[in-house]
Amino acid sequence: MPEQLRLIKKYPNRRLYDTRTSSYITLADVKDLVLGNEQFQVVDAKTGEDLTRSILLQIILEEEAGGAPMFTSDLLSHMIRFYGNAMQGMMGKYLESNIKAFTEMQGKLQDQARAIYGENSPVGQDLWAQFLNFQGPALQSMMGAYVDQSKKMFEQMQSQLESQTRNMFTGFQFPGYVRPEDELPAAPKGDGKK
Repeated sequence: MPEQLRLIKKYPNRRLYDTRTSSYITLADVKDLVLGNEQFQVVDAKTGEDLTRSILLQIILEEEAGGAPMFTSDLLSHMIRFYGNAMQGMMGKYLESNIKAFTEMQGKLQDQARAIYGENSPVGQDLWAQFLNFQGPALQSMMGAYVDQSKKMFEQMQSQLESQTRNMFTGFQFPGYVRPEDELPAAPKGDGKK
């Protein structure tokens, strides 16, 4: 029988209470749960509101402030611009699928290293870092090509949506709107002589 979701309650005093261990925990403990692939949910102790996302965002904020940030200011600005945009939902799915693909690639490399070097070999544990050091430029080039391909796909999709919208509304008459192809050419200007 699958293990029940670990429930963490957040109290008004901002303390987090782990119902499985019957003890108070910190954000660092929650981060350890994430790193251990533990499934959990954080809820408001009074209202029952799901606070998991806000706790995870707090952890990310602490990580970003604590040293070498993962996100540049430019990237964060772009992400903020997607909020309220028609592409917001699509961008979230796009980022999620790319992170999953990257994680799967990392997992496969680690599995291969374990198979070759054994479970606790320092060589196997460092293999991902070595791979990135030696293959960094190639990996960046591959990711750049992937991003370019994704950009083209988005542009094509946007063009298709615009075309479909135009086709959908061509049968409707809008007062004061003249389609560009229906505009009459401007009358030629004379030389002013009569």
